[in-house]
Amino acid sequence: MLNLEATSASRRQRTIRHQISCVGVGLHSGHRVAMRLLPAPVDHGIRVRRVDRAGSEPIRLSWESVCDTTMSTVVGRSDGVRVGTVEHLMAALAITEIDNLLIELDGPEVPIQDGSAAPFVFLLECAGIEVQDASRRMIEVVRPVAVESSGRWARLEPAEAAAFDTYIEFAHPLIQSQRIEIVFQPQRLKREIAPARTFGFADDVEQLRARGLALGGSLRNAVVVGQDRILNEEGLRFADEFVRHKTLDAIGDLYLAGAPIIGRYVGHCAGHALHNKLLRALLTDRSAWRWVEERPARRAAQAQRAEPVTVAAMG
Repeated sequence: MLNLEATSASRRQRTIRHQISCVGVGLHSGHRVAMRLLPAPVDHGIRVRRVDRAGSEPIRLSWESVCDTTMSTVVGRSDGVRVGTVEHLMAALAITEIDNLLIELDGPEVPIQDGSAAPFVFLLECAGIEVQDASRRMIEVVRPVAVESSGRWARLEPAEAAAFDTYIEFAHPLIQSQRIEIVFQPQRLKREIAPARTFGFADDVEQLRARGLALGGSLRNAVVVGQDRILNEEGLRFADEFVRHKTLDAIGDLYLAGAPIIGRYVGHCAGHALHNKLLRALLTDRSAWRWVEERPARRAAQAQRAEPVTVAAMG
């Protein structure tokens, strides 16, 4: 079995051992997309190449390449080459602690699969994890940074270990207010966050599709909330699946920093746009963070011991 908790491995860069592929549909584009994941060398980072665009150079998946945050996180270049809905795959890469990877797509969007990060975690584990001969650098938050917009806000603050504290609020009786707080521990996130699916409201479907969004959405790849019930036959995977998925989004969006962040994320009704603003605020302020090459043993021990605190259906 793959041991994602090995502290020695977490201090080294990692890639996958073998290339691996999958096929799926783009959530927003509705296009059938084939995706191939390939090993990459030390310090390569996470990059994506559109193989359906002749001569297209890989795009580095980073906060600087984000060009749209409408209902998903989209990266692109000035020449118009774009790749949409990268956040769930990025969350899976964060959870499996992959630093270097080349992603190849023959379409405009990462396939949505079941709407969660779990299929991507499974894919990466099937490919195998290769520990590389180079130190893994991490971004340590040393001063709080916050951003806000229209009553929504997100913050990163110093902490002994990476952690996520997410709060959401929807004026719908099946969601209302939900909160989850969880320490970044790969095996725990694999069980408790990665399977949480994206969600939407049945009343919004026609409007979204008129805007060219959710063209590939279905009950197979999203939780659909009706007026008084969940429309998916199997129901919810967790009683608070909605806030768990928002945590998944935050993990994926923040991995666009280009390295793991040691710090505590707090999000209040935050989404993709605020997450990108938060990374920009942090990484353009050199007084707010520093590079570290090894996580001190006390941090790793605390992350191993800490238990998540979940508060669901607060409203």
